[in-house]
Amino acid sequence: MGKVRMEEMSWKEVEEAIRKGKNTVIVPVGSIEQHGPHLPEGTDTFIGEVLGERIARILGNALVAPAIRPGCSQHHMDFPGTITIKPETLMKIVKEICICLAKHGFKTIVLLPTHGGNFAPITAVLPEISSELKDVRIVALTDLKEFIDKMNEVMVKYGASIKEAGSHAGASETSIMLALNEKLVRMDLAEKGFMGKYTRTKLYSLGLKAISPNGIIGDPGKASKKAGKAIIESLAQHFASKIKEEIKAC
Repeated sequence: MGKVRMEEMSWKEVEEAIRKGKNTVIVPVGSIEQHGPHLPEGTDTFIGEVLGERIARILGNALVAPAIRPGCSQHHMDFPGTITIKPETLMKIVKEICICLAKHGFKTIVLLPTHGGNFAPITAVLPEISSELKDVRIVALTDLKEFIDKMNEVMVKYGASIKEAGSHAGASETSIMLALNEKLVRMDLAEKGFMGKYTRTKLYSLGLKAISPNGIIGDPGKASKKAGKAIIESLAQHFASKIKEEIKAC
């Protein structure tokens, strides 16, 4: 299996890959933010990198650009270590990266946000990018509910409830990190987080700490490496199929 991550390749290798038909590129858009006392700050970025690579290998004609980090994480700023940028900053970065990738010959650019705060800014900048790059197909996987639901559907099959699976540092994300790099996961510090209902308006206006003092939504105690591997594969297969459908439709 050849390299697909551009940051691990030389410019000659990237040039040759594009020449041979790898004209699709996936751009993970992650974050540097708290994920409870048990998960690393780079969780969303790590997930995006691995998911991007798996999607690229399923597609067969794709590379993965370096992940964009940090993201829009203002609602996590009450927790030390979080780094955030403004939505308009992220929008500008995403646009300029797309322009660079288009210049090098990529014909399809897939934007893959893996942090909740990044979905809306990417959706907002899409028309601007598409208008400027008329000869490039921009595929944006920007349905946040779909992303969370797909993770949690798998987690339920491994014995967790939807509430336990959670939407931030709960069983789903913890399972993925156990599968990716369990040395970065402190299960001895994992604890149950907020398990009730909340609105995104409240989350973004008051910050996550007002909802969950430990920064967790869900119960990481229900996590497992096996479930994490299954979630990654399920997400990758689902999004690879969506990308193929969008390419066919254009």
